[in-house]
Amino acid sequence: MSTQNAESTSAEKNTATARPADGERIEDLASRGDSRSQRPSNEAFREFISSGWDETVPDAERREAADFTPARRDALVRRLPGARLVLPAGVLKVRSNDTDYPFRPDTAFAYYAGLGTDEEPDSVLVVEPSAEDPTLSEATYFFRPRAGFDTSEFYADARYGEMWVGRRPTVAEAAQRLGVEVRHIDELRDHLAKDVGAHLSLTVMPGVDAAVESMVSEIREQNGLPGGDDAASEQAALKEAASEQRLVKDEYEIRQMREAVDATLRGFEDVIRHLPRTVGHPRGERVIEGVFAATARADGNGVGYDTIAAAGDHACTLHWTRNDGTVRGDELVLIDAGVEVDSLYTADVTRTLPVSGTFSPTQRRVYEAVLAAADAAFAVARPGLRFRELHTAAMEVLARTLEDWDLLPGTAAKSLSAEGQWHRRWMPHGTSHHLGMDVHDCAQARREMYLDAELVPGMVFTIEPGLYFKENDLLVPEELRGIGVRIEDDVLVTADGVENLSAAAPRRADDVERWIAGLRQ
Repeated sequence: MSTQNAESTSAEKNTATARPADGERIEDLASRGDSRSQRPSNEAFREFISSGWDETVPDAERREAADFTPARRDALVRRLPGARLVLPAGVLKVRSNDTDYPFRPDTAFAYYAGLGTDEEPDSVLVVEPSAEDPTLSEATYFFRPRAGFDTSEFYADARYGEMWVGRRPTVAEAAQRLGVEVRHIDELRDHLAKDVGAHLSLTVMPGVDAAVESMVSEIREQNGLPGGDDAASEQAALKEAASEQRLVKDEYEIRQMREAVDATLRGFEDVIRHLPRTVGHPRGERVIEGVFAATARADGNGVGYDTIAAAGDHACTLHWTRNDGTVRGDELVLIDAGVEVDSLYTADVTRTLPVSGTFSPTQRRVYEAVLAAADAAFAVARPGLRFRELHTAAMEVLARTLEDWDLLPGTAAKSLSAEGQWHRRWMPHGTSHHLGMDVHDCAQARREMYLDAELVPGMVFTIEPGLYFKENDLLVPEELRGIGVRIEDDVLVTADGVENLSAAAPRRADDVERWIAGLRQ
């Protein structure tokens, strides 16, 4: 036993024997974290640290998104008339003791406020109908603005202090950036309570900030608004409206999606350059993950979701994000990754690559079957097509292929019927999902607005069929076992068809091989 451990054990024994009497407290647990601070607290120090700072406030640029958020908020109040809508940004979440996970604001908050990256924990956007014209919106943003140099927050607050987390905007700066009225977060309660019950309902986006939800619930009760199921129904309507509104992207959003896809493709190129050093590494998959993450962090806000770097049989686990496996030179590696840009729009691209640079005949056979299914979805994609028909087109190809390979217990036609679906053993996920600020965007939309909706210009979604033959699957030939392939592209609906936003990443087997060879030179 080391001396340090012996001393710790002795101290623990002494503490154990010195039990406090009932009601007595040796120390306030909440304050114990301060014991490591060693920060001086005398008046001379406080005066000295608050002096001698340049107090010039830089000019604040209006955000590009601020030209588009008013129309989004107007549409929201028309969808939910007569309601004051409370959209919290969310709170910091503890990772370990006194360290937090990187903050990302709630999607609905960011969409209607125009903020991105890690802006601003604990803030709230309030949207309500204009008093002059209820079909238009008024918005007020509540947050904790920058504290003065003469406050202890400046140097002592590890959550908000400028010395700890960097400079925060002033009220005036935030107003200039967002183009809305801005107030201190301490004024939130009074604002929410004004005219509630008499002229306005009050609804909060659920599941984002428990303290704000509690405040809204109290104000509703104090002003005679119903709680329980009625309040929950209003919250669900807000969540649904915010989700469905993002189904069609505006010009700004489409530009952001293009930026996210371009950054993602640069990440894939960086991964390909580093593929040789993954071979034989005990955690080669994490080498891939790390290379992509470096590009995502350098060129954007980070990754839009946990990267899937799945070599060999791991590719048959649909959401393989552990990425702790080795990479062998004769395997395929399935990489499903997306860069999230500062505005929080993310790409979602998958390429399945031969680690050696060349597909084996069996690998190529599976790859080309998946490509044919993807091409079938692209061939039918156009305005007026129902979203679910993209999946139908891809499944028809895969079912026929699996029938030709004698893997189905019946015909492809029977498999495609509701009573069959045998082909889904090897393709268990959907072919497409909407894409935007969330990788699975618009997830709270109603079925008739999502799966059963017609495609219209401005929609952005994925096309991503796959085939997955697990290494322990006894119903497939041994040569297929351990091969998983997915090809995923990001698609924008245009006036007369669709545009493959990720087309710059080669898709055809020969082109993939040339892509790898060219980047390794």
